[in-house]
Amino acid sequence: MNLIDLIVTVCAVMSPTTCEEKHLVFDWQGSLQQCAMAAPPYIAQWIGEHPKWTAVKWRCEYPHANDHADAGSDTPAG
Repeated sequence: MNLIDLIVTVCAVMSPTTCEEKHLVFDWQGSLQQCAMAAPPYIAQWIGEHPKWTAVKWRCEYPHANDHADAGSDTPAG
């Protein structure tokens, strides 16, 4: 299994200027460019499950090992 981060920029349907990035885990066996071209059905499924959002752009990236190491050093909230 090859996991790739599918980073989707979504904007609120009721407030199109309210946008954020969502990081989705995508199991992909090809290149990053092929991932980006194959992603629309997966994104459509996510949008179907989150109807208050609309996808405006997306990209694929390999997971960054340093992101996971740094995440453990943060002090938990609460």
